[in-house]
Amino acid sequence: MKTIGSVKEDLSVEKRVSITPEIVKKFTDLGFSVNLEKKYAEHLGINDEDYKEKGANINFSKEEVFKKSEVILKVSCLSDHETRLIKNKSILIGQFDTSNDKDIINKLIKKDIKIFSLNLLPRITRAQSMDVLSSQSNLAGYKAVIDSASLYNKAMPMMMTAAGTIAPAKIFIMGVGVAGLQAIATAKRLGAVVSATDVRRAAGEQCESLGASFIMVDEEEDSEDSGGYAKEMSIDYQERQNKLISEHIKSQDIVICSALIPGKTAPTLLTKEMVKSMKLGSVI
Repeated sequence: MKTIGSVKEDLSVEKRVSITPEIVKKFTDLGFSVNLEKKYAEHLGINDEDYKEKGANINFSKEEVFKKSEVILKVSCLSDHETRLIKNKSILIGQFDTSNDKDIINKLIKKDIKIFSLNLLPRITRAQSMDVLSSQSNLAGYKAVIDSASLYNKAMPMMMTAAGTIAPAKIFIMGVGVAGLQAIATAKRLGAVVSATDVRRAAGEQCESLGASFIMVDEEEDSEDSGGYAKEMSIDYQERQNKLISEHIKSQDIVICSALIPGKTAPTLLTKEMVKSMKLGSVI
């Protein structure tokens, strides 16, 4: 019988877990044995007993989990210590950054570990149920707006009363992928005036269909790759884009940066000058 294991994440950088009690039940029904580290998801309000009820085995240490498991599930990349613990020829499934995690990945390859990075899955129909990029970006876009609303010291929608009118908040979304589109939808539901920008012309129609105005530099170059993601733009384009955004951003109350380029570090969208130009009490 194949054994699946998962250990606690570094809670200073990652709060999510790879396995929930419901997922344990699905694994055991398929004939897998599941090993989890003690207090695996206690920070999320899920007790070890919840996992035991669904058939998981609770282990006192991560060393024990790695020793017993042939398949390891992890949200983020393994640490140096965990890389030493994982058994040779194991299977590792998670999310990996091929640039920042390069050294760890090379060490795992030397141990003949089979690595599956779910954030690098192709955008095809068969892979949709495993598309962690879309599912997690969707949540990130929603949470970005909710967090911004809680930090913003005014109301989000227009408030009309006998005593006067409060203007709606202006929210600017930078990068209209899955996270950006969800941010637009959530901001509109809260009653804000929403605008957005992206290097992909096709994103404009998506923004407008959700009720947001679209801001973009006129550009004949195709800025969308074959997979539907944004690709890195030229220095000239970036300079013109910055100039356009600099003027627009002065009047915005909330800015959400959600642009990503697959396989690369997320672009820096706001300059110090842009931040200084924003109104006191604005949220980024």
